[in-house]
Amino acid sequence: MMKEIIENSLETSMSYNEYITLVDYLVLNNKTTGAESTEDLVNYTALNQKRMSRWDKRLTLTESQKEQLKAFDKPMIWLAITESWCGDAAHVMPVINKVAEQSENINLRVVLRDEHPELMDLFLTNGARAVPKLIMLDADTKKVINTFGPRPSAATQMVSDYKAAHGQITPEFKEDLQLWYNKDKGKTAASDLLKLLPVSVSL
Repeated sequence: MMKEIIENSLETSMSYNEYITLVDYLVLNNKTTGAESTEDLVNYTALNQKRMSRWDKRLTLTESQKEQLKAFDKPMIWLAITESWCGDAAHVMPVINKVAEQSENINLRVVLRDEHPELMDLFLTNGARAVPKLIMLDADTKKVINTFGPRPSAATQMVSDYKAAHGQITPEFKEDLQLWYNKDKGKTAASDLLKLLPVSVSL
């Protein structure tokens, strides 16, 4: 069942560039992805377009990371589940793409969460449909090798600690999290992704 759901999702998936083109179109037409279309979500999509555009231009990997990725020889498909309104996705998706671009053996595909509920429900985070979620697949067998998301490890710890202390996430904490993303510049997410590759990677 899982393999069938994954294969069906891949058939309707898009490239990262196609996803960016979709987001650009949505912003021009005051729309958003997802099952709901509220003014807030439309505004978040517009904000996230700017974030993704900035990161696509500014994100960099270390020379060591680039060399390790170019030497990576296991064909994989990376299937990312996302939505345009998601703040975490705006920071994380460009990192996923930047890492995938460095290896001819990593094929990044993208699907929208609300259009693929069966796929999303196979990869919940603490029972929630949290995005972005990256599914790392063997290119030949479509077997799940690993998963990543919805946040980099340090951000995940920040959220966990805050919830433990305050019970729930507040608007103020969300602002702090955005500041963390800006300061981190994708470094933690890139490091996390490399550690999940099915080879020994020393960073």
